[in-house]
Amino acid sequence: MRLTTKGRYAVTAMLDLAFHSERTPVTLMDIATRQTISLSYLEQLFSRLRRAEMVVVVRGPGGGYQLSRPVAEINISDIIKAVDEQIDSTQCGGETNCQNQKACLTHDLWMGLSNQIHHYLASISLADLLERKPIQEVASRQEQDVEHLIELRREVIVRL
Repeated sequence: MRLTTKGRYAVTAMLDLAFHSERTPVTLMDIATRQTISLSYLEQLFSRLRRAEMVVVVRGPGGGYQLSRPVAEINISDIIKAVDEQIDSTQCGGETNCQNQKACLTHDLWMGLSNQIHHYLASISLADLLERKPIQEVASRQEQDVEHLIELRREVIVRL
């Protein structure tokens, strides 16, 4: 399977958004800080997520992004597809032309793996991930880390 950072970062950013957008919209800068993902990369990903109608932009002061639908209705497979990532273990992209324009000996094996991965990721929603204790612990730690970083920056500014 060729899942690049594009797919991984999109899922991470959407999960972060799911955690933090219940009260107010979330800025990409906040997500970038918590997840240590480049802001410009997040802008590219969120442009695609917006086109796929997975997120909405809230304009104005206090604006940012929010999920376009409930977390239980957004599955991981859809997020990956929204950023043009393929869930595919074959060399031919599922086109059955892997060996001299015909299926190779192991084509069905890799197609089966691709289907299993797709079904697995389609069976997991953001809501499912939000309920997992290890994920909640990491989100809490990240929030504390960011708060600590903000406090350190304030101290440096006061000293200047």
